[in-house]
Amino acid sequence: MRTHDETGTAPTPAPAPTAPTKPRSLREARVALAGLSAVFLFEMLDNSVLNVALPTIGRQTHASATALQWVTGVYAVVFGGLMLGFGAVADRFGRRRVMLAGLVLLGVASLATAFVTTPGQLIAVRAVTGVAAAMTTPGSMALAFRLFDEDGLRVRATTLISTVGLAGLAVGPTVGGLVLAVAPWQVLLLVNVPVAALAFLGVRGGIAPDDPAGLHRDPVDVAGALLGTATVVAALVSPTLFVDRGAGSLAPWAATAAVAAGAVSFVLRERTARHPLLELRLLAAPLVSSGLAFKAAAGLATAGLGYLVTLRLQLDWGWSPAHAALGMLPQVAVLLAGGAFVRPFVERAGLERAAWLSASAVVAGLAVYAVLGGYGYGWVALALVLVAAGMRVVGVVAGVNVMRGLPESRTTIGAALVDTASEVTSGAAVTVSGTVLAALFTGSLAGSRWSARQTAEFQEATTVAGLALTVVAAALVGWGTARARRATHGGG
Repeated sequence: MRTHDETGTAPTPAPAPTAPTKPRSLREARVALAGLSAVFLFEMLDNSVLNVALPTIGRQTHASATALQWVTGVYAVVFGGLMLGFGAVADRFGRRRVMLAGLVLLGVASLATAFVTTPGQLIAVRAVTGVAAAMTTPGSMALAFRLFDEDGLRVRATTLISTVGLAGLAVGPTVGGLVLAVAPWQVLLLVNVPVAALAFLGVRGGIAPDDPAGLHRDPVDVAGALLGTATVVAALVSPTLFVDRGAGSLAPWAATAAVAAGAVSFVLRERTARHPLLELRLLAAPLVSSGLAFKAAAGLATAGLGYLVTLRLQLDWGWSPAHAALGMLPQVAVLLAGGAFVRPFVERAGLERAAWLSASAVVAGLAVYAVLGGYGYGWVALALVLVAAGMRVVGVVAGVNVMRGLPESRTTIGAALVDTASEVTSGAAVTVSGTVLAALFTGSLAGSRWSARQTAEFQEATTVAGLALTVVAAALVGWGTARARRATHGGG
């Protein structure tokens, strides 16, 4: 046998490891997409199903009105508050790993529902479920984005995932009502167990472990994470305080002051930290800042419209809850059927133009309701359709644009930023609407019979609140459009 020295021939180098080939179609990624769709289905289905069961839960557990409020509220607060922190952790230690751990936690928390007997126990289970959602939801968008190299496939994948989730949101209340007729309320939350199992199998079998080159190893900014969490939690709690205690109480204003102080402290921390949780310079990137502005505007308008329409249908017009649910059908229909139009619209308009056009449609819908909603249900239906059509597109393209503008090692915190922007502005919309109503409406809003004066006050308050939210949302869309144009023309 000849050796290298005997022949003088250089040895053949060992082949370099190759990265896994990325899917070239949705069909090739079907296992992964099934798992990621199940994650989003859980997020959309969870609270919509639970809301139907609240009266039953209250009767069987002897829960107070405040306890029932926290059964749903604690989930939103924990979920919204922890998203940024877990997004940063996933970008450091592996998105797939954090997602799988969150799905296991979700399954365990859902199983624990079978043993709940008191409101306090249920609130604790809902808090743990919020932790699991914070670990999984931002990762679903980030992993869907990273599955493909082409923006067109990314849009199609995100559209598919969101359509599955919206289907759960639409059918959740109906299915929940039918289940309650034949089974205990705990069954509604136990359904999360098979959903979590499906998601776990799909993510584990369809998505390769993270490439270390796509992660970063900066130390976790614990102080920044705590400040960010506290600020978001205060921002989500303050709307509830305004609505429950009124603008004349000290508590909601104290919570609002805590939001401002926390936000300032968080920014100062991130500007001075050696390894910040969130690099503020990344937020200045045109695609990132425009995408967050569009998502924030859509969240503000959508939550504001939903809150004001619900009050009008049931309190002003006296519709029953079932009748009011039917009144929301135009929105549900557009959200479900609109998925077929997202891809052709985005291909024709382009990602940046599709983002600002769809965000503008959401704002236009809120404006229609603010000015004309009191003149009949036809205007309400038009507002619902405009908002749903815009939301169907902006919910996909704004998130894709944010992650396009970020380094590969920051995609999960980018997705967390998108979700946080929507959560916080949704809370702000309720705060503004509730505060204006408290200031302009005299007497009990939930009273069985309103006087002519109260009806006029409600109309005035609805118009003022709707127009105020419209102005803020329109300003966000205008600023986002200017930033998107900088991205299109190569500006910094």
